[in-house]
Formats: sequence, C-alpha cells, structure tokens
Amino acid sequence: MTAAPVHLAGERLMLDPAGLVAWPAQRLLAVADLHLEKGSHFAAAGRFVPPYDTRETLERLSLALRRHRPARLVLLGDSFHDARGCQRLAAADGALLGRMLAGIEVVWVLGNHDPVPPEGLPGTAAEEWRCGPLVFRHIAQPGASGELSGHFHPKATMPTRAGGVTRPCFLSDGRRVLLPAFGAYTGGLDIRDPAVAALFPRGGRAFLLGEARLYSFPTGPLRGRVASL
Repeated sequence: MTAAPVHLAGERLMLDPAGLVAWPAQRLLAVADLHLEKGSHFAAAGRFVPPYDTRETLERLSLALRRHRPARLVLLGDSFHDARGCQRLAAADGALLGRMLAGIEVVWVLGNHDPVPPEGLPGTAAEEWRCGPLVFRHIAQPGASGELSGHFHPKATMPTRAGGVTRPCFLSDGRRVLLPAFGAYTGGLDIRDPAVAALFPRGGRAFLLGEARLYSFPTGPLRGRVASL
C-alpha cells in the first residue's frame, strides 16, 4: 500500500489507505471507530444483519498491525458499538484481539458509544491522550491544533470523467486530521455536512481511500455548502 504523508504540528504522519494513521517517529498507529459488535447490538434489537462485522474488522486491523509493527496503538473511540460490546465478543474473536494487542502499548480513547474502558483487554483508557505536540481524541474540538480524531466517519465525492466516486476519507487542513471509520458496519457523513464543515471553514484536503493508495483533492471552503448524502 502507498501511504500519503501529511505534516501536523511539525510531525510527519502517514495516511494509510487502510484507513489508519502512522506516526513513524513514535512507532505509533492510530485508528478510529471500529464499532466492534455492532451486528450483535442490532440483533439484540431485532434488526438481524450478518454477524461477521467484528471478525472482518479485526482481521483488517491485524493485517495493518503486521505491516506497521507499531509499539503503540491508539484507538480513537467507539472501538465497541456500545458499553457492553466487549462482553459480547465471541471467544474466538476475543482471543484474536488479545493476541493482536499482546506486546503493544494500547490506549483506548473513550467515545460516545463506548464511554467506559473495555473489560479484560490490555491497555489504558483516557478521555483524550497527548503525545508530544499531538492530541488524540474521539470528537474534534473547534479551534484545536495538532489534533487527530474520529467520530464523524467522513466521506467525500471525487469528480471523475465517469461521474463522482464517493469513498470514506481522511480530511486535513494542516491543523487537524479527521480519520475515517475503520469498522465493517460503519456509514459515512459527507464532509460538506455542517458538523464537519464547521471544523474546516477554510477547507482542506480530502484523501479518499482506495484499494492500495489514496486519491486526494483540495476541498475548497466547506462552510456554507449543503451536504449531498
């Protein structure tokens, strides 16, 4: 896979087409919005969907960990779809997750879907986490700088000769990086939606996820545009 470099607070980060951010100088990998056990959450409410989202998400994360071999993994909130999601992990999935995290310093940034630390899994939990000039949190804060966050599941549409192509994306303006959702059962919010546009009033650059590379384009000012969902 071909990653794209961005600079944030003087640090060089790499945007991975898998939907993760690597910070090579710190041997750190950041990922947002796994939403593990979303399928089982829906099933409990009578909305039956194929129960394979957790395994698919974990296998993709495991592949990324093998490629990057980080010393530290920062999960940017909504790692589980609800506060009891960790308790619903199938034994095989729980064992896989435990093996994946063994030997890695894990930071669980708490999100609105998972406001409590997961039970029985390694790592520390925090409302937000700082390392050097960078801050890692679930929901972006207006006016922040050096910030990496998730929550909004950003997606964007890139014009092509064959028509627009809509994909999950990173969004950055040199002050913050908004990460796409990593989970298998996660939708997306258009970057022109007011909730996202307010964070990037002067626009930025969107990096659409491709199979092996990213496709980027400048967005222009986002504030005041109407979302197309």
